Amino acid sequence: MRLNIKDLLPGLMLLMTLGLSTWTQAAETAWISDKLTVPLRSGPSTSHRILHRGLPAGTELTILAEDPDSDFVQIVTSRGLEGWLPSQYLVSQPIARDRLVTAQRKVDELSATVTRLRSELAGLSQGKSEADSSNSAMKKQIATLEQELAEIKRVSANALNLSEQNVELTELNARLRSEVDELVGNITALEDRAQERWLMIGGGLVLLGLICGFAIKSRPRRSAWS
Repeated sequence: MRLNIKDLLPGLMLLMTLGLSTWTQAAETAWISDKLTVPLRSGPSTSHRILHRGLPAGTELTILAEDPDSDFVQIVTSRGLEGWLPSQYLVSQPIARDRLVTAQRKVDELSATVTRLRSELAGLSQGKSEADSSNSAMKKQIATLEQELAEIKRVSANALNLSEQNVELTELNARLRSEVDELVGNITALEDRAQERWLMIGGGLVLLGLICGFAIKSRPRRSAWS
């Protein structure tokens, strides 16, 4: 019996449709969350082969697809490394450490601008009186920049506090996982010992039955004349 390619086309189209509905395509950007190294795997499960031992925290990724059944996402790094990892380790914005660096860079830039404007203002103050209007505008600009600088410093302090809280939560999560693994091991050991005990009891009952049967068979039979 020869197979016709046209007969197989409907089945192939159905399989392609199911595959596309399972892996939702997306073109999003994500980052590895704070204080973590996440292994990159060849498929959407922990049983697939590890392609990279651990992507460090703060790594920028591009999401290619999502598998909602396993809660894994397919990603590619800026260096072209492609694979799968759990979506729970991704965040939608750069980590607090990187945001703090960016905020600090902005603080330095604003501080340099304020210093330059102050220097220019001091030079203009020593000049002619016609520069008074420019001085007033520059003072307003300095006041605005100082407000922005204070706000950025406040945001930077909040980002640092969030980073410390993330570290504490990560350590607590790891400790709880270790305790759960220990409890699971204890339960498994207790179940194994209980099964061994029941096997020993069953074996003892079988042995006792054999002994009783042997004892009954070995008893001398009474004659009808006795």
